[in-house]
Amino acid sequence: MRRVTRTIQVGNVKIGSGNPIPVQTMTKTDTRDVVATVNQINAVESEGCQIVRCAVPDMEAAKALKEIVKKTNIPIVADIHFDYRLALEAIKSGIHCLRINPGNIGNRRRIEEVVKSLKIANIPVRIGVNSGSLEKDILKKHGSPTADALVESAIRHINILDELNFYDIKISVKSSNVKIMQEAYRKLGEQTDYPLHLGVTEAGTYAVGSVKSAIGIGSLISEGLGDTIRVSLTDDPIKEVQLGNNILKALGHFKNGSELISCPGCGRLEIDLQSLVEEVERRVAKIKLKRTLKVSVLGCIVNGPGEALGSDIGIAGGDGKGLVYKGGKLYKSCKESELVDILIEEIKNLN
Repeated sequence: MRRVTRTIQVGNVKIGSGNPIPVQTMTKTDTRDVVATVNQINAVESEGCQIVRCAVPDMEAAKALKEIVKKTNIPIVADIHFDYRLALEAIKSGIHCLRINPGNIGNRRRIEEVVKSLKIANIPVRIGVNSGSLEKDILKKHGSPTADALVESAIRHINILDELNFYDIKISVKSSNVKIMQEAYRKLGEQTDYPLHLGVTEAGTYAVGSVKSAIGIGSLISEGLGDTIRVSLTDDPIKEVQLGNNILKALGHFKNGSELISCPGCGRLEIDLQSLVEEVERRVAKIKLKRTLKVSVLGCIVNGPGEALGSDIGIAGGDGKGLVYKGGKLYKSCKESELVDILIEEIKNLN
């Protein structure tokens, strides 16, 4: 049961409890380099990214967003810190969402100017609270970036926008500490009905960050919290998108694509399972699926047939022989060498 939230719209993507959970990422190119940034956005889109954020460190980057928006298809979020003029320029450039903390972009007049422009352009805001950039007074009060400190900062920024009658908001309270991040989102979820953007910030390399993100994001989604996600890795943003989609698949929230099930292998194997799985994964990725298909690739004579029966389509094999299962029933027997070709053809038929 998902937490009930308001709905906001970022470009053509609706965010809130009545909608699918979109996966976001952030470009790692210099935003001023339009060609490189557009290429990276197109690359992550092809992996299933639905929203992408771009850093805006200066006015040149803010102006570059105009061309980037024109040359890409998915909604663009402008990441702004401190300078309200960058926010105003990004809005002029046609971005679809603004990531700011209202309290750090200047005095009340400047905040009002940005909010006025947001309302005219019908652009929402993500309030992005991060354990590494909390306000000094809040940090002093709590002694460290605790969950309560993150929530207090978020509420402070929400109140600023509430006072200006601006409610087109989503919120994040990210920490590199998984337990603090989880606690902060749970507490914030009890205090507001705005959509929540989930993430473990500065999660690290893929080896460590994938675990932290899967635990932090996945556990909250399983509790009904979270309306959009971003995996943060010291790695290619394509991997962030892939991991984000895999987290959603594991929890039944991914609506299009394949969920691949394969066993780890053991001494009973009579088939080169790793090569088989890699080939299936590579070939299935080239098919644009209109719905989620549960695909199993097993090599074990003990668990293989049972797992295959629980999938939309599945194969099991060994000792030169293969079995293909479809819709919970044994579909056909074949040679081991024919398994992948038959599987791919049947996936296309089911699509």
